[in-house]
Amino acid sequence: MVFTWVLAIVLFLFSWFTDREKSVKAARVAWSLFRGILPVFIIVLVLTSLSLGLIREDVILDLLSGKGLLAGTVIGAFAGSVAAIPGFVAFPLSGILLGKGVPYTVIAAFTTTLMMVGVVTFPLEKRFLGARVALVRNLAGLAVALVVSVAIGLFFGELP
Repeated sequence: MVFTWVLAIVLFLFSWFTDREKSVKAARVAWSLFRGILPVFIIVLVLTSLSLGLIREDVILDLLSGKGLLAGTVIGAFAGSVAAIPGFVAFPLSGILLGKGVPYTVIAAFTTTLMMVGVVTFPLEKRFLGARVALVRNLAGLAVALVVSVAIGLFFGELP
């Protein structure tokens, strides 16, 4: 992350010394875009924080285990689509779930949809990509996540 900031500053300084007028214009455009995205971004941050704070590990474990492979996979895909949990939390959580006996198929559905489908981030995507593109992207992500889940289930012998 620090590298990205340093790189951005170095490139902006290079731009500044090359052509100040274009640099100022670019900074104004960037600031305008930032101001436009800020309200939606704050909503996404609040929803993400709420999902992290309200959805405890034991609740996820209860939802994903003990209901059968098909139901667990569907619930896992739904929960992953709705939850806004970052990868650095999701993957260790998946390891905990695996240790508690949740099948690979269910974990795959949960983590893959968590990374590829964004119900919480949909308003942001809709604003910048358009409703149709955002919907198609999310539905495609859901389809790919389910295919990956089935493939993992077959690989680990959980599915016939």
